Amino acid sequence: MTKKSKIKVGEVNTYIVTWLKDYSAKSKTNGFVIGISGGVDSAVTSTLCAQTGLTTLCVEMPIHQDITQVSRAREHIEQLKKRFPNVQHAEADLTAVFETFKSKVPGSNDNTRLDLALANTRARLRMTTLYYFAGIEGLLVAGTGNKVEDFGVGFYTKYGDGGVDLSPIADLMKSDVYALGEYLEIPQSIQNAAPTDGLFGDSRTDEEQIGASYDELEWAMLETENNKKSEDFSGRDKEVFGIYKKLNTINQHKMNPIPVCLIPKKLK
Repeated sequence: MTKKSKIKVGEVNTYIVTWLKDYSAKSKTNGFVIGISGGVDSAVTSTLCAQTGLTTLCVEMPIHQDITQVSRAREHIEQLKKRFPNVQHAEADLTAVFETFKSKVPGSNDNTRLDLALANTRARLRMTTLYYFAGIEGLLVAGTGNKVEDFGVGFYTKYGDGGVDLSPIADLMKSDVYALGEYLEIPQSIQNAAPTDGLFGDSRTDEEQIGASYDELEWAMLETENNKKSEDFSGRDKEVFGIYKKLNTINQHKMNPIPVCLIPKKLK
């Protein structure tokens, strides 16, 4: 299935850019910092931020990164710098930091858990780096998560790429992000690339990790909002719906506020 976005791209673009400018003004900050991965979400987010006219710092943070991701990220940044004079670029190669971290913590006999823990560590090192730049430059960390990732299947790292100051595209489905990407003329290489989180140092795609494409997950998210149940489907639809529901359930801890143990007044 191929999902076609129905958003009014020009109006949505203007709305988000205005929202970003207003938020920065109210927070008395100088602009935005964004981690650039070579994917469509970070490309669209950084282009939206660039349109505000405020400082937009694009940061590359490779950690044993696949060369295709690096080349796409650099192509986008160079294009953006040519289009917008307020765009700046920084690179923080975190490979050595990551390797030092690995050398200072114990390993594990459970390779699956170890690989996931290290993948999430990469995301958290990048979050720390973005907040470093935000701190010294007076910027806001702009999140790059879309609605399916952030509120559907929770496909992000808690306190990693989920640790941000504001989320410009988190109310947009992946198909909407692609529509904006086309409208904003981000590099074709990014528009055509298979989505990947880039956390494992290879070219594995999001679809390979999740077991379903973003078009399929978007469909399942909309069907869930329409109160559909697993028994309403069969075949591949039933399988995808099950994948979505499972991930949505186990990742609620990412989407909900941190639980607080409220002490009864009689105990205070």
